[in-house]
Amino acid sequence: MKRLGHVLHISSSRRIILKAQALPRIGDEVIDENLKRVGTVFDIFGSVTSPYLAVRSERKELQCLVGSVLYAVPSSSRRKEKGKYGR
Repeated sequence: MKRLGHVLHISSSRRIILKAQALPRIGDEVIDENLKRVGTVFDIFGSVTSPYLAVRSERKELQCLVGSVLYAVPSSSRRKEKGKYGR
């Protein structure tokens, strides 16, 4: 489990925006301090030295998340890419 960072605000498109402390992969599951699912990592943007994350939320009430810390759970179902002929 990786600590992603503090929630800065909620965008007009209902994405949760936070300042990244660790870089997850797009599609990783995002949880809160109570280990409840919040959503998935949707986008990583900003400068390389100071990136931000956008999380696609699954919750209806989002304003209660502002200021809280979110965490990423890496997906364990990543499959290995095979070559053209399955080698």
